[in-house]
Amino acid sequence: MSTLRDLAEEHTHLRPADIDHLHRIAGDWQLLSDLSFADLLLWVPVDADGTFLCVAQVRPTTAPTAYQDDQVGRIVGGPEVAHLGVAYSQGRIWREGDPVWYGDVPARHEAIPVRLRTAEGEAGEVIAVVGRDTNLSTARTPSQLELNYLTTADDLAQMIADGTFPPPRHPGETTSAPRVGDGLVRLDAGGKVTYASPNAQSAYRRLGYASHLVGEDLAALHRRLAGDPLDGTEAANGILAALRGEAPPRREIDARGATMLTRALPLMPAGVPIGALVLVRDITEVRRRDRALITKDATIREIHHRVKNNLQTVAALLRLQARRVAMPEARVALEESVRRVASIALVHETLSMSSDEAVEFDGIVDRVASAATEVAATEVSVGMRRRGSFGVLPAEIATSLVMVLNELLLNAVEHGFPPADEGDASDVVPAVVRGTDPSARPEVVVSAHRFRKMLHVSVADNGRGLPPDFDAERGSRLGLQIVRALVTGELRGTIELRAGANGGTEAVLVVPLARSAPEGRSQS
Repeated sequence: MSTLRDLAEEHTHLRPADIDHLHRIAGDWQLLSDLSFADLLLWVPVDADGTFLCVAQVRPTTAPTAYQDDQVGRIVGGPEVAHLGVAYSQGRIWREGDPVWYGDVPARHEAIPVRLRTAEGEAGEVIAVVGRDTNLSTARTPSQLELNYLTTADDLAQMIADGTFPPPRHPGETTSAPRVGDGLVRLDAGGKVTYASPNAQSAYRRLGYASHLVGEDLAALHRRLAGDPLDGTEAANGILAALRGEAPPRREIDARGATMLTRALPLMPAGVPIGALVLVRDITEVRRRDRALITKDATIREIHHRVKNNLQTVAALLRLQARRVAMPEARVALEESVRRVASIALVHETLSMSSDEAVEFDGIVDRVASAATEVAATEVSVGMRRRGSFGVLPAEIATSLVMVLNELLLNAVEHGFPPADEGDASDVVPAVVRGTDPSARPEVVVSAHRFRKMLHVSVADNGRGLPPDFDAERGSRLGLQIVRALVTGELRGTIELRAGANGGTEAVLVVPLARSAPEGRSQS
């Protein structure tokens, strides 16, 4: 199904600013739909003969819908949309006419012109029409709550016609909460409560206010209730701003261990401030869960920090032991263990600074590559370069992958570029190492890209290449055994060692990014 913008751009000549205004209405009109107990349909004219296109629709959560079928994309003309034509051409809310029938559902039509105010703050021309269609099959004598809902809905409908609703959205805010059913308070022009829904009354009771809200000065009440005087002042100032015709950001009030979210909207039908609408929601449990998650995240980061410290201690002990060992082979083995432990510690160091169990892996690869050139046992100066991006990886993949890359990079530097006097230089050392081709620099390139939930990685050098009798599966080197075990076991991927396209050696890894569930257990 096409979006509001797609439909408007394809079928109308509306300006981008007009379409943006229609988007703001569609982002905030659930409030009007719930207060009206009615479906809202956003209609735009498609030609001069009175044909209209429905570009958006919302159903009420407080009443049955008048439309079982989706109306978006429907183009209608003739008598069926005559009320839309009146509202569009005359710029007024249309409420006349008898009920109409949609199948076996009786409905009442209303039409609200949509205006976009000019840069000077004046009401502009009508750009669209909001159809407000109420299902009458359950009509009955309205309660006090319903009467207040309907009165407030009429005020907001007039503000749409004036171009003053919806108010500007503040950065970072969504339109999901609070909603009408969470709690509604209506204020008069002086800031006194004229009506409070039962859910609103209950929310204030959680904050410690046991009396009835009607007649209370809500701004002063917020100052008294808030546990933090600064929060209370900000919440009170938000109410006063709405009474002045402004649209303040949402505020939270904490008191007696409870938390309430408030949203204040000005009521200004025909440009006259008559009060404010305050939506409230008890979010005590939501904030309690948020605090629990924050505590959990802090604990996990502390664990990663301690693991990193412990691994660095282990590396320091191994390094100290290597200095005391007389046998060269034992010293080399201990130094290799130091590097492997340090690479794992690097991942935990990154996780200790992250808010979730994932890491930006490019920085880790760059640090491991830099360390490989510094500690590798070779006299040749080898450059390191990364091409592409690994992106963000989960910790379970990052920990194993960093060890694999550490081994591959060290192997590429140490065995791909041996000293010039090692073996028969004329046979095994390429021109890039012997120096006969000064334009070519010894280099290892790490490449990465994602494709269809798979991470493709290659480590390629321009060194002497693989020995003629090399067998990756039967090789006895500990580093390659570690790589194969980690790739096929922990990472559940594949690895291939092969001759590079332009000489040298290339290791190619393919690692699935979506981890499959253990055998016998289905994924949820």
